[in-house]
Amino acid sequence: MSVQVFLQGKFLGIEEFLLAPPAPGWPEGGGEYLFTGRSRWVSLLCEVLPRALLARLGLARVLLGSSGGGQFLVVVPAEVLPEANSFLSEAGERIRRLSDGRLRLVTAWTENLGDWSVVRKRLSEAMRRSRGTPAAAAEAGFFDPFETAAGEAALEYFTRVLIREFQNAHSVGWSAECPGLVVADSGQYSWPVSSSAGADGITVARHAAMADGSAEMASLQTLAERAAGRPGWGVLRGDVDNLGIRLRRIQTIEEHIQLSVMYKQFFAGELELVCSLPEFWRKVTVLYAGGDDFAVFGSWDALIPLAREIQRLFHRFCEENLKEFPGQEGKTITMAAAIAGGEDATLASVYAEAGRLLDVAKSTDKDCIHVLGHTLEWRQLAAASDLRETMLRMAGELDSPRRFLADLSFFYRKAAAASRLSAAEGDYEKPWQVRRYLNRALGETRDRELQRLRTHLTNEILVKGATHFRLRPGGQVALQWARLLTEGSSHAGSSTGN
Repeated sequence: MSVQVFLQGKFLGIEEFLLAPPAPGWPEGGGEYLFTGRSRWVSLLCEVLPRALLARLGLARVLLGSSGGGQFLVVVPAEVLPEANSFLSEAGERIRRLSDGRLRLVTAWTENLGDWSVVRKRLSEAMRRSRGTPAAAAEAGFFDPFETAAGEAALEYFTRVLIREFQNAHSVGWSAECPGLVVADSGQYSWPVSSSAGADGITVARHAAMADGSAEMASLQTLAERAAGRPGWGVLRGDVDNLGIRLRRIQTIEEHIQLSVMYKQFFAGELELVCSLPEFWRKVTVLYAGGDDFAVFGSWDALIPLAREIQRLFHRFCEENLKEFPGQEGKTITMAAAIAGGEDATLASVYAEAGRLLDVAKSTDKDCIHVLGHTLEWRQLAAASDLRETMLRMAGELDSPRRFLADLSFFYRKAAAASRLSAAEGDYEKPWQVRRYLNRALGETRDRELQRLRTHLTNEILVKGATHFRLRPGGQVALQWARLLTEGSSHAGSSTGN
């Protein structure tokens, strides 16, 4: 009986490839199409290559272990290993050329002998050697300069095939003539593609907000104009906390595959479903949904509600599917939203900023979100959302809502400065002093509804204490959120207060 071999492939340089500037001569604007096309290409390669490998070798589809998230794992007989390595080497070289040398496919293998924990360790060590010695098995001429893919041809592939053709394609395919390409509705081998594909299909999230009266993907400018309040767009990125630890605790390959597939199907299926809801479908576009992470871009006002909905669904997913697993590893998710800062901002730069903020959030805490300059727990974000509604309701009752929010911002600056000083040096020593100043900032009124809202707002902004005051962490997020929603809106009034 033939010995079975675990063969793993992993793509390196994904971030560098996505963030690389367009080729010389690329027209200004429209960088979102190239970035989205590149992202889709990488996501599809992780799914198509292992399936094409099995089809090329005449092996059963059931030998595909896991795929997605920048890597894949297959099981092959030992006697076909040289042919499999040759297949992946040729495909990897084409991929390297098409990505201008930035994207690299590395592989590792080990025999299916012993417990999964032992096999996984051997596979990890083999992958570490492969990543650290890329020229170990290279042929002559590895270090010679190579010709990259033609600039216009590569741009045409990323912006036409992977944006226009793939958007509504029923299947994706692969051909031996072009082993580094993924094609839509054609190819030597093909597989159905959808957000809920069956065992023989490819599960992928590809929702895109479309331009008005057109079959084209909406531009960044269009998405910014669709935002409520201040026009603007941003990027939301999310990542499961400590999933690697969870996977390392698994004792069998069957559990490893089952868990990997569950996470991938959750992000692809739920993200596609949520983005198709009425409040999101014209405002957000999916960049990718990996094995344990995702990224979308769109109107800034849709990103925070979208994050809350994805977190809620992920929490339910873990409660239903991971209740037998002890510990919190792999059961929480952290996100970060970055809003474009100006007209010259590009999708690549804001995507990179969202990644930096995600690292900040993960180094601060787990199961949280970094938004509008602050890291909040999810329950604090929910409280900030309610507080924002209170601020907007109170602002709507006043003649100058923007002036009211500006005064509230001034209060936060003064209170934050005072909290950093000692009690003797600060402007506010006792909670009643803070409340008195906050009441002045909110203004005097005899209207009972306004008085009720003012009292409620004061109680929500401050954490109660007998001898000191403390601002609730979500207050500034709520205030910034409310200000963004009122700027540029019809009820903003004529006040110049900022």
